[in-house]
Amino acid sequence: MEELAHAGVAELGRLLAAREVSAVELARMQLDRIERHRDLNAFLDVRAEVTLAQARAADERRARGEAGSLLGVPIAHKDIFVTRDWASTASSKILQGYMSPFDATVVDNLARAGMVCLGKLNCDEFAMGSSNENSAYGNVLNPWDKGAVPGGSSGGSSAAVAARLSPVATATDTGGSIREPAAFTGITGTKPTYGRPSRWGMIAFASSLDTAGLMTRSAEDCALVFNEMLGFDPKDSTSVDAPREDFARHLNDPVRGLKIGMPKEFFGAGLQPDVERAVRAALAEYERLGAKLVDISLPSAELGIPVYYVVAPAEASSNLARFDGVRYGHRAAKYDDLIDMMKKSRSEGFGPEPKRRILIGTYVLSHGYYDAYFIKAMQVRRLIAEEIQRAFTQCDVIAGPVTTSVAFGFGEKTTDPVAMYLADLYTVPGSLAGVPSMSIPCGFGDKGRPVGLQLMANHLHEAKMLGVAHQYQQATDWHLRVPQGF
Repeated sequence: MEELAHAGVAELGRLLAAREVSAVELARMQLDRIERHRDLNAFLDVRAEVTLAQARAADERRARGEAGSLLGVPIAHKDIFVTRDWASTASSKILQGYMSPFDATVVDNLARAGMVCLGKLNCDEFAMGSSNENSAYGNVLNPWDKGAVPGGSSGGSSAAVAARLSPVATATDTGGSIREPAAFTGITGTKPTYGRPSRWGMIAFASSLDTAGLMTRSAEDCALVFNEMLGFDPKDSTSVDAPREDFARHLNDPVRGLKIGMPKEFFGAGLQPDVERAVRAALAEYERLGAKLVDISLPSAELGIPVYYVVAPAEASSNLARFDGVRYGHRAAKYDDLIDMMKKSRSEGFGPEPKRRILIGTYVLSHGYYDAYFIKAMQVRRLIAEEIQRAFTQCDVIAGPVTTSVAFGFGEKTTDPVAMYLADLYTVPGSLAGVPSMSIPCGFGDKGRPVGLQLMANHLHEAKMLGVAHQYQQATDWHLRVPQGF
């Protein structure tokens, strides 16, 4: 049974359909692994009785003749999605113990498909961070090297999939929070087009950027889960009303003749040699498969970081205003009046990073600075998006590194927030433009730590991007590598 921990979504679906294993057996096996590897601190809330009840219900559905590639397959959810049966805290003390009266749309869609939830996953507080060192409940460890960060903000999701504690996990990406942790832990992490997944029930950070996605073993697994996860949601005003589609339809398309754009700005100063070697080797593999590499330029990409750290904190300062101690969440035990209660509740409940971003956001939105900072940032954001659109007239997909380096050690960047923010240098442009992007494992760098290759496609071209990734994964085995001891 333990060997099934190394099976992906597609294989588990086939085994469940053939009645070679039951959903209850899979759930128990995964719960046992989660318990054995608690030192990773990937899970914040595990409730075995609820998980096993869902697994029994999945088995009963199959016994009644129901089918489905995801029916009975385990999944874990980032603690940024609200859930009825597990606490929803956004890894913050201000929401400690909060139980939502409803499930997020993403959670509900996958539950309807019969997926069995294993619990809630640790993340940076309110999804703010690049290292998972900002969680109020402690760091998540990287299974490849427990002295290294797993990436953030979806570090719990990436560590859980890398350590085979769950075959798939939900995650969110605001400026790179799916792709960067996926690269740091050697798994496949995919952010769809902004608006494709519903944001309803996803605790908000930056509303014009937040995008739900997945951590999986492979592109094939991601495609299967996207088929049930993505879709129009009338409860979300930013939801894209696009026809439902089969995201697996291009998996077997050869890449011969495909044009892969290489932004020269992604291969300049700052990119570490070990990462560059692995990425260029992956691109050479695509050439061997028949793809053509095309040099492109994204001249405004270097402005992505300053633009992002104006826009995202501005939206965060607005979104986090709802956590005031009045309606739900933490309330200070002692206070003099309403204003004092709000001040103390927020001071006690928020960690350093949300406070920092609230202050930055409030500043750039304040009178006298709104035009100089926020409006200017939105104008440059448009330039970045237009440059990416022009690039897609020269190539089918854009490829390059996900991060400048492999996973760094705990504490290496916590004293310098700007250095931490620069970790998102290559991922932020895709987020600002709202295009689908992903990280696939492509080798190892210094200290045996994983390296990821980033792929970007045009809006609503997830299926094409997943097919390009799948062809690489059919030709290589980096995505099958497992950390020692797991």
